[in-house]
Amino acid sequence: MDEESPGPHSGPMESFENLVRTEFHPKTTYLNTAATGLLPARTLAAMRDAAESAAAGQPSDMFADVEACRSAYARLMGVPATRVAAGASVATFSGLVAASLPEGAEVLTAEADFSSLVNPLHTRGDLKVRSVPLERMADAVGPGTSLVAVSAVQSADGRIADLAALRDAARAHGARTLIDASQSNGWLPLAAGDFDYVAAVAYKWVLCPRGVAFLVVPQDLGQADGLRPLFAGWASGERPFDSCYGPVEELAHSARRFDESPALFSYTGARHSLALIEELGVDAVHAHDTALADRFREGLRSLGHEPVPAPGSAIVSVPGLGHRQAELGRAGVQVSDRAGNLRAAFHLYNTAADVDRALDVLTG
Repeated sequence: MDEESPGPHSGPMESFENLVRTEFHPKTTYLNTAATGLLPARTLAAMRDAAESAAAGQPSDMFADVEACRSAYARLMGVPATRVAAGASVATFSGLVAASLPEGAEVLTAEADFSSLVNPLHTRGDLKVRSVPLERMADAVGPGTSLVAVSAVQSADGRIADLAALRDAARAHGARTLIDASQSNGWLPLAAGDFDYVAAVAYKWVLCPRGVAFLVVPQDLGQADGLRPLFAGWASGERPFDSCYGPVEELAHSARRFDESPALFSYTGARHSLALIEELGVDAVHAHDTALADRFREGLRSLGHEPVPAPGSAIVSVPGLGHRQAELGRAGVQVSDRAGNLRAAFHLYNTAADVDRALDVLTG
């Protein structure tokens, strides 16, 4: 081949791979993003710089980083930044939505969905929480349903909810929707504007430090739903530094009224992680991740193992193989054991060689 030839991997794919190689240098075969994503080099450097500046008595404007994160996340979700609240956990935001429901309201959830989403709905104590199999949720929405709450992608096994069907069923019956995008953000395109509420932690697929989470609220800031800023502090004021003492006289005119006081160093790092996802593009990440997951599924079947059916998912769960996690870990392959299932999650820093390495260990 001529030395000047661009070769078979030039163009967008080459740019994708080069950018990933610059940002990530894992020392293991890391297939565990569904548990925790790896931090990009730029994120680690930003947090280190911010910590050193603070230690020197010259702290940077980390509140500006929070606003940059809010704007970046809004772009990823396809909504205005005024609809995005910043916080630290899905459980807090799920509890906020739960508190807006009237006594006795029916809430529909998926069986065995992630506890951070569903537990706050149960702890109200006066809601009728009904759980059904994921595949039957759209048919289970009825005229008495007030809220449909579900993870876009199931943490345990990677199954993808039929969000379009759930959206249509909820609208037909006047129910609100609460989507947990923690396991889909960053690799599965999702239009947050199709739903009432979308909550997500950011330390998984969008590669942020822990302590970063977001909630997308309706355009009217949930006023029609009775959503209240129950944990609003000074940072939730329209003018935060004028809201430090006594009751906050004027709440933010945007979803910032629902903010938790932010973990600033985490948001300083998150700003750079979210920028990386934007640079790579969710569609490109989706194509990359799902191709690797499909390669793993095919390899598993050749070994006589049938994964949980989850077409189009970047997460692969294999019944009965959870006990192999420790063995894989000793071989340098990081995966999870979830309820006896072996769970592998494929993300932008993984390669076909990572897939083959995991299969080789399982073969051995």
